[in-house]
Amino acid sequence: MALRPSTFILSVGSEAPAFQLPDPKTGELVSFDEVRGERGTLVVFACNHCPYVVHLDKELGELAKKIESTGVKTVAIASNDVENYPQDGPSKMVEFAAASGWDFPYLYDASQEVAKAYSAACTPDFFLFDADGKLYYAGQFDETRPNEGGVPSGESLYQACELMLQGESYSEPMKPATGCNIKWKPGQEPTYF
Repeated sequence: MALRPSTFILSVGSEAPAFQLPDPKTGELVSFDEVRGERGTLVVFACNHCPYVVHLDKELGELAKKIESTGVKTVAIASNDVENYPQDGPSKMVEFAAASGWDFPYLYDASQEVAKAYSAACTPDFFLFDADGKLYYAGQFDETRPNEGGVPSGESLYQACELMLQGESYSEPMKPATGCNIKWKPGQEPTYF
């Protein structure tokens, strides 16, 4: 398992890349505009088997509920190669989201093009966009990591969300999200590695 920090190629102020991806739970295509929150949107690249995602899955579900009440919606996207990692396939995504308490859409990026558009590098990777669809924060969920003790709180991400909603600039250095590298299909590795 390779650890990969997010690369931040998608810079602060960048427009959220558009997408239209299937939701394995409903079978319908879902676009960025359909999941966009009135005051912001959190896009999370995740998968079912990564210990870094499993470490914070339930806390992410709780954080998503909390920020939704402020007008910020959440969407998760799975981009892993399911041929070589079948545990991350669409049918398993539905089970994982239900067990994790995710009430937000968990979409499947079979082509991996959406992950590339966002410059996603790892699972989990977090991208918080403001009401205008501009990237405000790309960084870690919090300071905790699997097998290091500590209960995830989402403190880093939640503080970024609070500052965004208050109309303040994010002045702290953004600590990259850390996790397992996205499992790219052979020959599909992005150029930003």
